[in-house]
Amino acid sequence: MSKYTTGEIAKLCGVTVRTVQYYDTRGILIPSELTDGGRRLYSEEDLQKMKIICFLRSLDFSIDNISTLFNEENPHKVISLLIEQQSEALSQEIKERQEKLSALTELKTQLKNFEHFSVNSIGDIVNIMENKKKLKKIRTVMLAVAIPLEIIEASAFILGLVNGIWLPFITVLPIVFGLALLLSKWYYDNIAYICPECHKVFRRPFKEIFFAAHTPNTRKLTCPHCGKKSFCVETYNEGVEVSA
Repeated sequence: MSKYTTGEIAKLCGVTVRTVQYYDTRGILIPSELTDGGRRLYSEEDLQKMKIICFLRSLDFSIDNISTLFNEENPHKVISLLIEQQSEALSQEIKERQEKLSALTELKTQLKNFEHFSVNSIGDIVNIMENKKKLKKIRTVMLAVAIPLEIIEASAFILGLVNGIWLPFITVLPIVFGLALLLSKWYYDNIAYICPECHKVFRRPFKEIFFAAHTPNTRKLTCPHCGKKSFCVETYNEGVEVSA
């Protein structure tokens, strides 16, 4: 029967000599034989056991769990339980890493909204990301109301063009305009802006907001704190008062 030294078994399993020695000290890979000079020798069975240990370690099983498995009289039940525990642990790790990846992707996206980036801009982005769900809910409500209004207005206009009946359009137009104005005011009351220069959160009068140049996520406003006019990033309003 073949015998292997510590170095040989380490090479065959693709690990370091120190790893083999460590498993020996932990009691999960005790050599089958010691020479008179104290040299450790491992059998074919030890080699197979070492390969099993390496495989389980590659799946992130702990040394304690592996030790429990080898010392258990009924290893089938134990391995089933350990597999289930390890699967849950890995699933949780994947979920956490996916959340981190999503946060990094969001950070990358939000960076595009800042003309002048500084380290403090990261704090602004954190604010935006924390309030993203609330902001998304507001925008969803806006679309849910605005789209039907647009359909009603367009339908009334088409009816006028096709059949020459303009009364519905004339009646609907001021109603749609009034509701759109109220919707815009409601949106305005729930939105604040972050200045990319001084990083302060602020709100401006409705008239200024309404007529300001804008992108889907920013609006060109004058910051009441630093006086700079720039594209400021939208965020959810958490009790910020309007600055005159």
